[in-house]
Amino acid sequence: MRLIKTFIVEDSELIRDNLIATLEELAPIEVVGTAGTEADAVRWLEVPGQQFDLLIVDIFLEVGSGLGVLAAVSHLPHSHQVVVLTNYATADMRDRCMALGADRFFDKSDDIEALIQYCVRMAADERA
Repeated sequence: MRLIKTFIVEDSELIRDNLIATLEELAPIEVVGTAGTEADAVRWLEVPGQQFDLLIVDIFLEVGSGLGVLAAVSHLPHSHQVVVLTNYATADMRDRCMALGADRFFDKSDDIEALIQYCVRMAADERA
């Protein structure tokens, strides 16, 4: 099983640190970078040659929004998966994120196990 190179966009340091610890312990994840603002995330993602397999994005950020990150990443030529992990898990927000190119949408309160299983399946699928 390969390690999934993951970039996390989450403004809460506590949530980000706990998410990294949980994912690295329970899934084949290697966190290659993090950002807490839309601008920092877009700046990192647009660096030529930047390689990642999975992007995990929160909606509400310190400055900017995960929606802006989703819009920016949709123009990148890399092959990657994009998931949203948010506490604002409404049907409308899910639809907006999917329209912007998100592959999956997870609720922070209820779907952490589902996110872990998604990462495990992604790592097992050599085509992913």
